[in-house]
Amino acid sequence: MSDIAPFVDRLLGAVRDRQGLAPLSDTMELDEPTALQVQDAVVRARIEAGAVLVGAKLGLTSVAKQKQMNVDRPAYGWLTSDMQIDTGETVHCDRYIQPRVEPEIAFLLGRDLEGPQVTAAHVLAATEAVFGAVDVLDSRYAGYKFTFNDVVADNASSAGFVLGGTALDPYGLDLRLTGCVLEQNGGLVSTAAGASVMGHPASSVAWLVRTLAARGLGLEAGQVVMAGGMTEAIPVKPGDTVVASFDRLGSVEIAFR
Repeated sequence: MSDIAPFVDRLLGAVRDRQGLAPLSDTMELDEPTALQVQDAVVRARIEAGAVLVGAKLGLTSVAKQKQMNVDRPAYGWLTSDMQIDTGETVHCDRYIQPRVEPEIAFLLGRDLEGPQVTAAHVLAATEAVFGAVDVLDSRYAGYKFTFNDVVADNASSAGFVLGGTALDPYGLDLRLTGCVLEQNGGLVSTAAGASVMGHPASSVAWLVRTLAARGLGLEAGQVVMAGGMTEAIPVKPGDTVVASFDRLGSVEIAFR
């Protein structure tokens, strides 16, 4: 097992200094088990600073995102309370290094989920409500250039998230067909449907639960799970306004300053 302290220090330093890094793998041997240990340590540092673990997120779940980032499989990270953005809250770009946003479907769990046999049906049965959401990404690697293990170590570029104001029972929806329109400053950027996320957003969450089970971990009631970007992520800057409009789930608007 590698000494993870140098990896962790570099990532925490990038957050503190708001300065992008070269990928850790450029200068250090970074395998996936080590990357997961680094991720755990980075999240633990946020908790030790006063944040609370509130959920998890999937990344690289769509073909579009995998092509954009030159990887071939999903990754996951953890959400903490200091990443929460309330509906209507203005987001200050100077909190981040190079913020990007993408629309997602989020699941609020009503029951614990764990084990290697969990399917999309189990996820839907355990879900209290689903929301339209926007994920605010911020890679700690300059220019979003990284390997798969680099992004795992970086907690899947987790930085912020906002849930829409409309919460619905998933049993009343076919999330595969839930469409989304993403606009930036009044102009159309992209459209997508829930099926772009591993065929079904609940399948993405089920993949996460099965993957966590291999590490003896699971998800807990009350946690939020962001199922993964429906479109490519788009960069944002001060003055931008982004609106993600979802079928039946309403819209999520974020203004950046």
